[in-house]
Amino acid sequence: MSEIYLTAYDGWLLGPIAKAIGWVMDKIYILLYDTFGIDNVIVSIFAITLVIYLALFPLTYRQQKFSALQRVMQPELKAINDKYKGKKDTESMQAKQEETQALYDKYGVSAMGSCIQLLIQMPILFALYRVFNNVPAYLTSIYAIFTEKLGNAKTSIVEGIVNTDGFMGKMQTLYEDADLKNVTVDFSNTYTADTAESIKNYIVDVLYKLSDSGWKEFSDLFPNLTDCVAEVTDKLKEVNYLFILNISDTPWNQIKTGWAADSKDWGLIICALLIPLLAWGSQMVNIKLMPTGNADPNDQMAKTMKTTNMLMPLISLFFAFSVPVGLGFYWIAGSCIRIIQQFFLNMHFKKLDADKIIDKNKEKAAKKAEKRGQKRDAIYNSAHINAKSLASNTSTDISSDNQAKLDKLEEIRNNPPEGSMASIANMVKDYNERNTNATGSKNNKNKNSNK
Repeated sequence: MSEIYLTAYDGWLLGPIAKAIGWVMDKIYILLYDTFGIDNVIVSIFAITLVIYLALFPLTYRQQKFSALQRVMQPELKAINDKYKGKKDTESMQAKQEETQALYDKYGVSAMGSCIQLLIQMPILFALYRVFNNVPAYLTSIYAIFTEKLGNAKTSIVEGIVNTDGFMGKMQTLYEDADLKNVTVDFSNTYTADTAESIKNYIVDVLYKLSDSGWKEFSDLFPNLTDCVAEVTDKLKEVNYLFILNISDTPWNQIKTGWAADSKDWGLIICALLIPLLAWGSQMVNIKLMPTGNADPNDQMAKTMKTTNMLMPLISLFFAFSVPVGLGFYWIAGSCIRIIQQFFLNMHFKKLDADKIIDKNKEKAAKKAEKRGQKRDAIYNSAHINAKSLASNTSTDISSDNQAKLDKLEEIRNNPPEGSMASIANMVKDYNERNTNATGSKNNKNKNSNK
């Protein structure tokens, strides 16, 4: 049996996050309806966005504090970089790293602090995609639109479908004609007590993703449910739309739908285009508001941050066309919230007193430096001893080996094997020496007789 698409995503990492976000969003939706009579998913998306960014504010503050202090410590950081410029040896690289870390300790910041927020936001973003792409799996109020009787309808639309003869084949035809590539369903099983829940979930999957043309085909396939269709589509437009945009559908699909209409639906096309453009533009505004210092153009961290700031809005622009409108709205709402946060953070960090921060961190920085220094010295001494020991052993081994070879060569030279070149050379040498001695003796005798 195929995967039940409606069932909440069960991935080991994103599954629990998506379920937690969906649960909170469901409670927010119910609270807004019970308290203010607001019955709209978009309002709930804005509310969950606000909750997420308030929860992430401590990390945002930490990141902004790092940026503010980095501007103050930039001259010292540049001095360290200049000091070790062009030095690639291990000792210099290690010394540079130690001095840089000591500088970070002095100001009480961490180079990794600016990355933590991004690492946390990415899983949340992917989990939100799961929620917005399949809202009925997480929001009970939206699921009830399909499973409960609405208004003047005689029954719920799901019950009306399963009570229609041959409904499985009709739903399969509707699914195929609607070309719902991001929905996995299976209408090939027999409708029994065991499969009833799964098949009803498949039906909700398909109905939730239907466009206006899909609902027209549904009315042709199930003419006895026209009253249910009217109630459900009216309710969905009330709770599941951002103006004229279906929040569970992608901007790209809605642009194609508007373009394919008999008389092109320019309102739908323009609104669908605005979502990616606003997602990109709002993030660009947020980046422009972020304070920047006179960073060293050769600093790798500064280069990485600059590249990230340029790429992230472009990535949002690209993906916003292919993800549900609800996720694009989350990006826009999140950027607006960050713009407000940034405005007040900029005012706060203008009053930043670096000297007080340094004084506050003196003791902590000293302890960290001492701890790292002891560890570094221990490693260095161990490495030094090992290196000396290795060098001594190697020297001894080489000397012993060379002496053995010399002794062996001396033995061979003195006692060469019979018939070898060395033995022949020794014979020639002995012959020459005997002749030389004999000639010398004869000459001496002649000299004596002449006298």
